[in-house]
Amino acid sequence: MTLQITAHTVVLDIEGTTSAAGFILGDLYDYARPRLAAWIDEHAGDADVAGAVAQTKIDGGLPEDASTAEVVAVLHGWMAQDVKATPLKTLQGQIWAQGFERGELTSQFFDDVIPELGVWQKAGVRLAVFSSGSVTSQRSWFKYAPGGDLTPLIDGFFDTVSAGPKKLESSYQAIAKALGVEPGRLLFLSDHPEEIAAALRADWQAVAVRRAGEPHQHADFADAAEISAFDALEVVAP
Repeated sequence: MTLQITAHTVVLDIEGTTSAAGFILGDLYDYARPRLAAWIDEHAGDADVAGAVAQTKIDGGLPEDASTAEVVAVLHGWMAQDVKATPLKTLQGQIWAQGFERGELTSQFFDDVIPELGVWQKAGVRLAVFSSGSVTSQRSWFKYAPGGDLTPLIDGFFDTVSAGPKKLESSYQAIAKALGVEPGRLLFLSDHPEEIAAALRADWQAVAVRRAGEPHQHADFADAAEISAFDALEVVAP
């Protein structure tokens, strides 16, 4: 049975929604992990890198003069626990962007995702992304997609820096304002129950994506509508 929803813009989560969490936590994390120390030292003059390092020291309880090795140890700990720490996401995003540009990385999407994004976009529905991964990593993920660049389909990319934490309704209010769209005309797709709940509190429409084998497969989405794949959803433009 197909669920039909009218929406001006569909906002997409990535991990567990458009793409397998295991790929991100596996292949991408494995790529970034051994490169963090060198990246920090080689890009010490980059404002974003310096800011990420400084914030890691604060959040990790390190002294201001902590070594790169000490900073990386905190970052590795966050990776092991899948902590959605903004400084970690900033550094990973930069490392991944270079990996994608060099052809050492390619992104991964569930088979039902890319065809439906095209269908929705052709139907006049706008698309955006809201992920805990940095905007830099999001752009790379969609640019180096299987079959070609998907960024022309996306009207906006949002992360925890530009919008705020994904479990707070204020973040969804900020995105609505940035997109210039009334909350009720926005639809959020996510596999995380707390994110779905936050979007609903912000007066968005929200549909839970319950995919087999993903971390939140057995989550309680309360009364939210659910789909198991994008082709079970028909989005109609107003």
